[in-house]
Amino acid sequence: MSTDRRAGDPAPSGTRTPGGDPSSPSRGSAEPSDAQQAAQPTPDSPAAGDDAQAGHTAAASGAEPDAAPDGPPAPDAEAATAPPGATPSSGGAEAASGAESAPAPGSPKSAVAEALAAAVRAVESGERSAASFFTEPARPARKAAPARPARPAAPAPAPAAGPRIGAEGLAGVREVLAAGGAPESLAVPVAEALGEQAAEALREDPWQLLAVPGVRPEQADGFARALLGPEAGPGDERRARALTVRVLERAALEGHTVLEAPALRAALARLAVPDPDEALQSAIAEGTVLVFQEAVEPGPGAPAPQGEDEEVPVRLLLGLDRCAMAEESLADGLARLISTFTAGPEEWEPAAAAAPSPSAAELIRAAASAGLVTHSGGEAARAEPAALVAAARSLGLRAYAAVHTEDGRRRLAAAGDPEAVTVAGLLSGAEGPGRDEDGALALDVLAVLDAPRLDVETAAMLVESLADGTRLVLSGDPAVLWSAGPGRVFADVVAARVCPAVVSRTPDEGPVGELVSGIGIGELSQPAAPGKEVVIVPVRDPGEAVHRTVQLVADSIPRAIGVPAEHTQVITPGHGGPAGTRALNAALKERLNPGPGRFGGFDPGDRVAYVPAPGRMLPGTVTGAEAEGLRLDCGGSSVLVPRERVAETVRHGWAVTAHQAAGTRWPAAVVVLPGDAASTLTRSWIYTAFGRAERHLSVVHGVDQALPRAVAEVPAKERTTRLRALLQAHNRPSE
Repeated sequence: MSTDRRAGDPAPSGTRTPGGDPSSPSRGSAEPSDAQQAAQPTPDSPAAGDDAQAGHTAAASGAEPDAAPDGPPAPDAEAATAPPGATPSSGGAEAASGAESAPAPGSPKSAVAEALAAAVRAVESGERSAASFFTEPARPARKAAPARPARPAAPAPAPAAGPRIGAEGLAGVREVLAAGGAPESLAVPVAEALGEQAAEALREDPWQLLAVPGVRPEQADGFARALLGPEAGPGDERRARALTVRVLERAALEGHTVLEAPALRAALARLAVPDPDEALQSAIAEGTVLVFQEAVEPGPGAPAPQGEDEEVPVRLLLGLDRCAMAEESLADGLARLISTFTAGPEEWEPAAAAAPSPSAAELIRAAASAGLVTHSGGEAARAEPAALVAAARSLGLRAYAAVHTEDGRRRLAAAGDPEAVTVAGLLSGAEGPGRDEDGALALDVLAVLDAPRLDVETAAMLVESLADGTRLVLSGDPAVLWSAGPGRVFADVVAARVCPAVVSRTPDEGPVGELVSGIGIGELSQPAAPGKEVVIVPVRDPGEAVHRTVQLVADSIPRAIGVPAEHTQVITPGHGGPAGTRALNAALKERLNPGPGRFGGFDPGDRVAYVPAPGRMLPGTVTGAEAEGLRLDCGGSSVLVPRERVAETVRHGWAVTAHQAAGTRWPAAVVVLPGDAASTLTRSWIYTAFGRAERHLSVVHGVDQALPRAVAEVPAKERTTRLRALLQAHNRPSE
């Protein structure tokens, strides 16, 4: 590695390794993830959406500003304007999310739900054995998901441009908001969240205000007190139900599909719910929350249960219907592909023998003999699923590879498959083979690359769209950040061991590839970089980090490496703070494209990050503005963003987070590690950020030993999911 220094710049004391330079820590860069912020615009700020970005939109996050922290939900971090009279509730508040509204109070509680709720408490308190719990229903009975949709699936729609109710209904919402002291600017979001009966719903249950992104619990409490008076106490059943949903929605943003009951109870206690057990019982009885049991695997060295009479330890999991049903539908669909696969008359061995590498040959042979295959590898390994698709086509099969971004298509074309499609385009019918008469995708073989980016809802939609007997290959780099939405699909499928798993032996080349490959196994090396492919730029504080970043992008990298500024991407851990994306984008705009921001803060030529839907970030450039909105060029495609959606979905994009950058690579990348980000770094974040560089990587390094420590000791944070157990249950032989 080498350091980058010009006359007048602080002189580093010799060549540094990534772990070698101290910095002065400061506060501020640790913020909610892109996904959380996408779901949480500040209600009364016209620029509330500048953080509405996709990330492992990493969905996911809490204490870690960009990656999903995946622990119990963390206290709120957003700063929304509180309605008059609101006071913070004790113990903090959960980050806002688009929570579903709680059921109206007074609905009858079923005997099954009552018994189930009692069982939850009894098992965990030790009053009942886990074995006895297995004799009761684990959740309300539900119909199995259909094998495939009856009609073509549509992509996730963009948020509506206006409320779903008329002017009279909107006036009623404003009246209720005014009575509760809430800002009038919440009227449209409330109408969008609660629908035609929004005003009546708020009067009956003021805590349904929490269904609006950006509204915090203490704000909803103040609103409820203004409407209900002394009746609006912390133990109100309506409040408890709304907060239970809110905690689970927050957990979904952090990547969990379910939470363990103790974690959910603890989160409710932090929100000043007097009786968390009663709150859970109410939520379960109303069907707001589903409850599941899962056997606990014995730890290392622990004896396995002996005999039928020995108690099987279980953990109780609670989740929202949408996440639970998506995960079950996905498990059912993957099991269906495995069980309905039959090897056809195709002759795969000549194609395998002609494969460009031994790993490609292994993948072709695995796909020839199984309906579901996982394939793990780095950037160079993308050529292997491309070879598989080519081999399948040579046998007359309908085969496609699907990626998540336009840049992914570019890289797959370079790897040998110019006909790749995007997952969103495939599902919508805009790309790929279309659907057959049964509504299934007209495919015999589908290889999904960058599979760690699949969340359970997208994955379920994709698998439901495949006909019986279709071969599905999930290919990806297991070391990158997980999906923006809930779940860890690729990791769970690999861990379940229900299908062949091919691990590529094709290494990524060059100094950047060597550095990133080492990080993936927990080692921070110092690769030889004779062409300045990897440069470490030590800094003392965030202010210097911003200065050096601008210098690198605007001058040093174009001059020394030959990569222009427009092909260099800056990546930093968080949005806020003195070296977050906001500060870096402001400094980079001033240097690279100064202007008054006359189009809603943007000027022609500005680089932007456009997020049409949570979890999807499209790099683009502003080309102009029209009466209808802002015109962008995103990868050669002209996109018009409606003016009412600009603040929510577009922000400057010279600097992004690693979650936003996942799935895309640039000729050069500058990764900024300010001192105040030290505690947020994980191996998967570093691996993802450093791996965005194709030719050159500069590391603006101010975290001292936190970098090698994170690489060696801080792997990806866990998510609580059920897919692995569901797949293993499907794979157990029938008794």
